[in-house]
Amino acid sequence: MLPLWRQGEPRFLWNGYMLEALIDKELDPYLLPVVQGSFHNFQATIGKEIVDVTLIARRCTRRNGTRMWRRGADPEGYVANFVESEQIVQINGFTSSFVQVRGSIPFLWEQIVDLSYKPKLKIVRPGEAPQIAKRHFLDLRKMYGSVLAVDLVNKHGGEGRLSETFSNAMQPIVSEDLRYLHFDFTKICGHVHFERLSLLYEQAADFLVKNGYFLLNEKKEKMKEQLGVVRTNCIDCLDRTNITQTMIARKMLELQLRKIGVFAAEEIISSHPELDGSFRILWANHGDDISIQYSGTPALKGDIVRSGERRVQGVLTDRYISLKRYYLNNFSDGTKQDAIDLLQGHYIASMRRDMVPPSPTRGLEAVASFPIALCLVMIGLFWTTRSLGQVGNDGMHLLLSVVWGSISVGIAVFMRANGRIFCNRPHTAGQSVASQVQNPGEDKEIQRTHEHHSPRTCIYPPKIYPVALTSAFESSLGPHVCRNNPSIEILRWQSACREASDEMFVPE
Repeated sequence: MLPLWRQGEPRFLWNGYMLEALIDKELDPYLLPVVQGSFHNFQATIGKEIVDVTLIARRCTRRNGTRMWRRGADPEGYVANFVESEQIVQINGFTSSFVQVRGSIPFLWEQIVDLSYKPKLKIVRPGEAPQIAKRHFLDLRKMYGSVLAVDLVNKHGGEGRLSETFSNAMQPIVSEDLRYLHFDFTKICGHVHFERLSLLYEQAADFLVKNGYFLLNEKKEKMKEQLGVVRTNCIDCLDRTNITQTMIARKMLELQLRKIGVFAAEEIISSHPELDGSFRILWANHGDDISIQYSGTPALKGDIVRSGERRVQGVLTDRYISLKRYYLNNFSDGTKQDAIDLLQGHYIASMRRDMVPPSPTRGLEAVASFPIALCLVMIGLFWTTRSLGQVGNDGMHLLLSVVWGSISVGIAVFMRANGRIFCNRPHTAGQSVASQVQNPGEDKEIQRTHEHHSPRTCIYPPKIYPVALTSAFESSLGPHVCRNNPSIEILRWQSACREASDEMFVPE
């Protein structure tokens, strides 16, 4: 029998790099595979029957990371925030499952933080988009069969440019087994009319019915097999994607229950309040888990998934979540991205003396500090207002107010024009898509490719500490999981010690 760590999909093995040293020592019985994702379950009554519904998320590790530092695809076609969601229903001895996936728009693009609320979207090497999209969908077809790509982004602004490039990249590869469907979620549904998602289902229904779902009967004999998958994306593959996947999952669950004989021909989930409420909470929690791992916050529009309607409290909650995302994106996620890359072996600290260390921070970037700059602006504004208040007593105060006001405005303008240097950025190689493409690791002797990892770039011992590694580990898996699972504690300790030892012995 295969060891436990070999039984699952390598692309979902979150701790694969940390297990390598133990695998080499043939310690298979002691190795615990860890999946980053989500697990939720509920039971509900339908008449005299009890239905058990489970929802599992599995995150691919090949382009894992934080919201602004992992966008789009890499040159091999692996996309950011790629998550497989499997909905499993059990009733009357029958077991049925339905799988969906989500993932970032599959070509090279980035959105580097610069203190602005919505950083500019930039397409990198647009001429390569068709080839990268082709690699991505070829991989999906090998794994899942037929693919329906549902694109939910807007048709205007930066999103519009991404959507147009995506559509153009899909044209040469669209076939009977690969379809592309654009649905402008914001324009059609707005902020309240989410019942209009039925228009999307009407366009996707034939694909869903044709490719079906997996079904075992009471004798555990396979009656049906899922032959294809719906791949959904928006910009973040979080909020709009959550709502859309919930709608598709609801429709498929109704088909499954009709096939099993629990539902009549026209019966729907909303006619059973207990089942309907539990189903909404299931998918809302699922979306929150995926969002927390990628953006650091719960999903937006969560009240819609939970209750089916937009509420004032939900709008206020979304405003708070948006502000929190802004803070994390600009002032926290760079360090977290370093920790994730090191934990998963995407970048390896090297002790080789002949390797060139990262270029030290120079110029303005070396002294740029957002807290200091903000304090200077506030001090300038304080003295400006105070001087203006005393203008009547002494004309000199008018000049002082102009000087202090000019200083405040000048610093604020400089911060706005050079926002990137004030943001928290990764220190490991590959801070952006462009740098990944233009500066790949040149040391072929050190680069290694593992069966569940992309090629790694070796770097000089990075400025990252075990506390950051622990923070990334707990934010990904959840502190309650780490505290209650001794095996995970051991893995975390091994990783922290390994990275800490590399830090302690830095060549002069």
